Amino acid sequence: MAALTYFAGPMNCGKSTLALQVDYTNASAGRRGLRFTCLDRGGEARISSRIGLVASAVEVTPTFDFWGHVTAELMAGHRVDYLVCDEAQFYTTGQVDDLARIVDELRIDVSCFGILTDFRTELFPGSRRLVELADRIEMLQARPRCWCGEPATHNARVVDGVMVVEGEQIAVGDTEGGGAGVVSYEVLCRAHHRALQPSVGRGVDLTPEPLPFSD
Repeated sequence: MAALTYFAGPMNCGKSTLALQVDYTNASAGRRGLRFTCLDRGGEARISSRIGLVASAVEVTPTFDFWGHVTAELMAGHRVDYLVCDEAQFYTTGQVDDLARIVDELRIDVSCFGILTDFRTELFPGSRRLVELADRIEMLQARPRCWCGEPATHNARVVDGVMVVEGEQIAVGDTEGGGAGVVSYEVLCRAHHRALQPSVGRGVDLTPEPLPFSD
């Protein structure tokens, strides 16, 4: 049975790494798939992981037609066994509907990978629709850590060293800081996200104090 699966989690949880692993595992078994992405931080038409893995992919724009693209592949005589869809939080609700249709009518497996919520803790439209339609939702287990050491669950946007909670929902950036006006992101625990306290400029040192034993 084909299935629509959503692998979700905060930033730094390894979603793009897993997307490339799923593609590799399927291809190694002789299956033919198509890779898709949207606004990857590494550039257009690519899936890139922070651990250095990179693969080419079809760039999904707001007007991209998943149904038309896949059916054109099939009509051209190309086998399509699965789709790997990274950065799925940026897809439109209509595009997610098309992915569900591809599963139901063409019996093709679709694996989506994305972030559930934005820097304001609100669901991305694509993620909301995937939660509504997916056959299965998998929360990624490679849980990142907040600067305080607690599990990080929230994505924070930082501009000029200051955490912001207002602005456009989509602003592409990375977890590495930059110069003036550059958008960067950090994953925080809920408490420090609520308190608007990123690690930037805090000089955080989590090294434990030495035990009070004499030589």
